[in-house]
Amino acid sequence: MPEINISDSGGRDAHVATQSVGTTLKVRWVDSQQRQVSSARLLKAPVINDVDALREKFGELSDIGRALIESDPEVDLENTGRFLSDTSRVYIDPDRKIVHKVHFWEIVRNPDGSVRERRQRKILETNLDGELPLRWSGVYIKREQAIRKFVFVSKVQLNHTNGLTYDFLFRIAQELEAKDSLMLLGAGPKSNQPLIIRRGGSPYRGFLEGRTQGDKYALILHFSDLELKAPAAVPTETDA
Repeated sequence: MPEINISDSGGRDAHVATQSVGTTLKVRWVDSQQRQVSSARLLKAPVINDVDALREKFGELSDIGRALIESDPEVDLENTGRFLSDTSRVYIDPDRKIVHKVHFWEIVRNPDGSVRERRQRKILETNLDGELPLRWSGVYIKREQAIRKFVFVSKVQLNHTNGLTYDFLFRIAQELEAKDSLMLLGAGPKSNQPLIIRRGGSPYRGFLEGRTQGDKYALILHFSDLELKAPAAVPTETDA
């Protein structure tokens, strides 16, 4: 995980480390005979045997159905059911040929599913470790409100690198814990720009949470890209 620059409520800056937040829970799956089980990836069918390929060969779905009954053309005896190990993602065109130069597009949709905007996707550069630190925004959201309003998709923990950054981060954690709130954290001089964790990644809102226990602290930066909103009121029969 990248290191980041961050400022506190007094305007002091520090360069601190981050690490992924993982769970220590270990789960072991066994079958009815207490034997270790594991997941496996199987090849369903090559692209030359998928529905589109069969449609080109046989025509209508009714004709494909008869062919399936008579000769099983969807089954490749050499490849169907083969175990897969190391795989790579590739992109194919409508003719099922591999394409080597791909342009990504972002599609913004309206609530009813219709397309509102279609634009070419921009490759965004990370902004967590820039010259400008992540500034103290001063915008607080109560914990119970935040968990009901935003969907958190990831998080990292901020760690000190020496005694000075320990004091720096400990004070931040104390202040946030005293307010029982998460602080909205963003990039830019006004802390209102989205956070980009890695190059080409998705933009997120950042929410900083602080906890302390004696001389211990935990500063967790939560990332969210989805805000929950109440649906529009549905008219009832009495309103009609």
